[in-house]
Parts: sequence; structure tokens; C-alpha cells
Amino acid sequence: MVNKRTPCPCQSTLDYKLCCGRYHLGKIHAPTAESLMRSRYTAYVMGNAQYIFRTWHTKTRPSMQSLRDSNEQKLCGLKILSTQAGGINDNKGMVEFIASYQNPDVHAENPIRQHREKSLFVKVKGRWLYIDAI
Repeated sequence: MVNKRTPCPCQSTLDYKLCCGRYHLGKIHAPTAESLMRSRYTAYVMGNAQYIFRTWHTKTRPSMQSLRDSNEQKLCGLKILSTQAGGINDNKGMVEFIASYQNPDVHAENPIRQHREKSLFVKVKGRWLYIDAI
């Protein structure tokens, strides 16, 4: 039997099961703001609206239905630009990243687009949650 490795979409060097997959299962939580951001990116790639909803702060999150309806773009790359705080012992953090995605208009001059964002995170009862973009 061949053990097939599945690279994690967050572009770490780890297998999905050892990286974001363990957070998606809900048995353990992302220990840092960056690991939550990476796992949320991977959830968008995989169409896991439930995980995105679960890791979005209740004060700013959209409805579950709007998350299910909004998965139009095909994400195809992630680059972390910087992090501020957001470590294991912090309660707030910021992660700046660029997510590449394929333009749904296949006839566009440049089919690959980029979304750059500074995301704010907060730790509530020991769990990191996404707040919003700056």
C-alpha cells in the first residue's frame, strides 16, 4: 500500500493532515494568529465554509449562507508578508498576506489576480478568531 502525501494548500512544507487538516477537524485549535490565517486560507481553498464561520468572531462574521455562496474564485497561492504579535502567549495579532486567485473570466488578459490584506485576530477563551481586515 502506498501512503500518498497531500501537500497543504497553505503552502507550508507539511502534509495537509499534519498542518491545517488537524485544525479543520476541530479537535485542536490553531496556536497562533498565523496558523489560524493559514488554516482559514486552506478552508477557503477546500470550500469548508463551516470552519471559516467557526473561526470568525461573532461580532463581525457574515451568515453561514453568505459564506457558502461566496466561494467563486479559485485560490492558487498564499504568501505571508508579515506578522505582528499573534503568538502563543499573545491575545491580539495581525497577519499581512497576499492570496493569489484565478479570475473567473477565462478571457481576461491576466487570469491570476492577487488579494493583499492585513488581517486582525484576537484570542477568546484560548482560541484565535479572525476579526476583520484593516
